[in-house]
Amino acid sequence: MTATTDGSTGALPPRAAAATDSTTARRTTAQSTTARPPLPEGEAPGALAAAERATARAAEHLLSRQDEQGWWKGDLETNVTMDAEDLLLRQFLGVQDEETTRAAALYIRSEQRPDGTWATFLGGPGELSTTIEAYVALRLAGDAPDAPHMAAASAWIREQGGIAAARVFTRIWLALFGWWRWEDLPELPPEIMFLPKWFPLNLYDFGQWARQTIVPLTVVSAKRPVRPAPFPLDELHTDPARPNPPRPLAPAASWDGAFQRLDKALHHYRRFPLRRLRRLALDSAARWIIERQENDGCWGGIQPPAVYSIIALHLLGYDLDHPVLREGLKSLDRFAVWREDGSRMIEACQSPVWDTCLATIALADAGVAPDHPALVKAADWMLAEQIDRTGDWAVRRPGLTPGGWAFEFHNDTYPDIDDTAEVVLALKRVRHPDPARVETAVRRAARWNLGMQSKNGAWGAFDADNTSTLPNRLPFCDFGEVVDPPSADVTAHVVEMLAFLGERHDPRTQRGVEWLLGEQEESGAWFGRWGVNYVYGTGSAVPALVAAGIPASHPAVRRAVRWLEGVQNDDGGWGEDLRSYRDPEWIARGESTASQTAWALMALLAAGEREGKAVERGVTWLVDTQRADGSWDEPHFTGTGFPWDFSINYHLYRQVFPLTALGRYVHGELFTPDRLEA
Repeated sequence: MTATTDGSTGALPPRAAAATDSTTARRTTAQSTTARPPLPEGEAPGALAAAERATARAAEHLLSRQDEQGWWKGDLETNVTMDAEDLLLRQFLGVQDEETTRAAALYIRSEQRPDGTWATFLGGPGELSTTIEAYVALRLAGDAPDAPHMAAASAWIREQGGIAAARVFTRIWLALFGWWRWEDLPELPPEIMFLPKWFPLNLYDFGQWARQTIVPLTVVSAKRPVRPAPFPLDELHTDPARPNPPRPLAPAASWDGAFQRLDKALHHYRRFPLRRLRRLALDSAARWIIERQENDGCWGGIQPPAVYSIIALHLLGYDLDHPVLREGLKSLDRFAVWREDGSRMIEACQSPVWDTCLATIALADAGVAPDHPALVKAADWMLAEQIDRTGDWAVRRPGLTPGGWAFEFHNDTYPDIDDTAEVVLALKRVRHPDPARVETAVRRAARWNLGMQSKNGAWGAFDADNTSTLPNRLPFCDFGEVVDPPSADVTAHVVEMLAFLGERHDPRTQRGVEWLLGEQEESGAWFGRWGVNYVYGTGSAVPALVAAGIPASHPAVRRAVRWLEGVQNDDGGWGEDLRSYRDPEWIARGESTASQTAWALMALLAAGEREGKAVERGVTWLVDTQRADGSWDEPHFTGTGFPWDFSINYHLYRQVFPLTALGRYVHGELFTPDRLEA
């Protein structure tokens, strides 16, 4: 992967991009079910024809990528910490093998930047903890510390403050091998398991991804294991004789100061714990972990909790041949993507439900017949994935009937609100041979999503009212979001789903609409929690508001249109760099990408701007950048796990969203709530 922006210098990219080769036209078997709309006034006949050809090619390409079982899944690319931690886990457990190590090292080396660092997204700045973990992994793979690429990395690490300046999770990994002192890490006692659900900082105050990680790490923190390190890491300290100089305490009256002193007290408690209580807490943590292991052996369908759960259970006496650990280790191999060059990339997660519902929506909006075998097969697969048992979400919503969908192949404990909304929107586009079955599933899903509405009228991703600000202040939680408050993009998708189900006037829908309107920025944009960034938030909010009955003439919609028109790149596309999460100067600034251009177009089309110049230029950019096989290239990261801290390149985004936007442009009002009601 090579950077195409001058990300390392911090210079803002221009609103221009070089023209790319046009693609050749090829016919598709996709069938349109609507008459071709009239040409927009003043538009040349060739422009719409080019968009139709691009739509047909894209539909054909996407249809060809469907699995025989009915699902779609693109690679989910994050950063090399996944690969480094996989090697560290294998070293810790003593299960490393030469082929895996070689392939992982090959991939990690390929991601190193010219300055010796590793970034967390394409074109981004070097990141200290990522660089430390990558460096250590390559040392485990046999790379010599004086090799040029390794020396460059270690020099940069020292310049940034060395290991002492790394995040807590990185130092935990190093502590497992004695490269860092456990005493110099924040304490995380397993007794947290016994905090009642009404008590501040109880387990369910954390978001689901943090909760799944924290429980096993309480075991690791209590046990403080150390495996013999195969080599020292003195070259990663600014002063090896004093690797962690004492840090000044924050004022006692501040939250940071209060939590620092709480951590100091917990360190004292660790020296003299209530032994029976500690033993019961460890047993409770073990049961909690085992109860949440999924049928495929993983935990939550996410690699990090799986890794820490395996370590925790192993420390509690479970040997590697125990069925729980055996299946857990096998599940980790499913996160590996082997590449043609022999390298091995680890996915942090897999996204088949998300990719499948988005692909179904894209194909339907592109004019593929609603009873096309591919769409029916996709619907069957999605229907079979609906979750019918309760999970951790029921702690805040006891008595609510389950009915959601998760993001992954296996994650029954943690269905999410966003996937559920989009699956419903996908199912409503399919003419299934058993409509009663679809309707039953859709109604169950809608009830569940409505039941997960937070008190403020909006929706988070996994839990209701997961809004405490305290967990983010813990010294332990210095990486990414650990809570799950409502967001504009998730709320927009639920509102859009409710509108398509004829619930436009339901008071709960209207509360969501009011919350969305109140969240609009002064600029006219919406913040994007799960996609980058304001382009994603705006591309989600405008279609939802219009579907819910907000007229295109509404001031909020007009402000959004003006903002999108104002941030369009000179080449006709849209792009936004992940640095917009930290630096306002980067908002809606970045090289044009296929997915972000599509999001902007989806908003403009919903706002009635089909005849506008901005739409014409955006569509032209998509047509001109399409590859000959009907796909688009998109090396840039346009998704997030945590804004800025954990970035994602969903490899199917570059296919599904451009197809959706082009389909809506070509077919106009192909699928709307009003048409569904008619």
